[in-house]
Amino acid sequence: MDGKVGIIGGSGLEKESFFTSSHERAVMTLWGSPSSPLLEGAIGGVPIVILARHGREHTLPPSQVNYRANVQALKDVGCSCILATTAVGSLRQEIERGDLIILDQFIDFTKQRRMTYHEAFAPHQPLHAPMAEPFDARLREILHAEAVKLGLRCHRTGTVITIEGPRFSTRAESRMYRIWGADVVNMSVSTEAALANEIGLPYAAVAMSTDYDAWNEAVEAVTWQEILEVFGRNVNNVMRLLRAAIPQAAGLA
Repeated sequence: MDGKVGIIGGSGLEKESFFTSSHERAVMTLWGSPSSPLLEGAIGGVPIVILARHGREHTLPPSQVNYRANVQALKDVGCSCILATTAVGSLRQEIERGDLIILDQFIDFTKQRRMTYHEAFAPHQPLHAPMAEPFDARLREILHAEAVKLGLRCHRTGTVITIEGPRFSTRAESRMYRIWGADVVNMSVSTEAALANEIGLPYAAVAMSTDYDAWNEAVEAVTWQEILEVFGRNVNNVMRLLRAAIPQAAGLA
């Protein structure tokens, strides 16, 4: 795997301390504009491209993100893989606030998104992307191994259920997700992973648990303020992990 490493995420990734030699690049794709201009730079000599999923000022609600343009933009500028970061709600007692999870499966529970590039088939040529293993195993292993080396509390696997948002779950929904086998919940990852698979870009995501969603009545139901507080305390762990993983991700054959 040659080329640049694409990074989709949010707060903290655009800090000058995270990477070097940054410059901004505005792009347009066949599917429209991505959520933000691309920020190009390097980590350990590896070229990277950062895209803010919800826009630089977090102005795009989850259902209004142009996921197709975001993934296409990274491919168009030469990215050979994508590492994503995301905040998630924990659906399991053992996944504590601040824990990292290397996702290996998703359940798509969105309702109104464009999450395929195939708007029409050629005659007798239907295209159905395999999705049994939506997160690249090689990238996942790199992320987990580097997290262990850094001494971070990290779960090797986890199933994420992606909901439409922007509202949070009801208690009944949260309990249902647990019964379905989901470990964490968020509002973005399944869409990105499906599109990256369709377009041929290996994709992996490191999730940070910020809350217990709504199922756990022993704690208050999730609030946006709680997410910000937990994320702010732990975002440096995500940045450290990405910095350690990126050189290896770029070197995959």
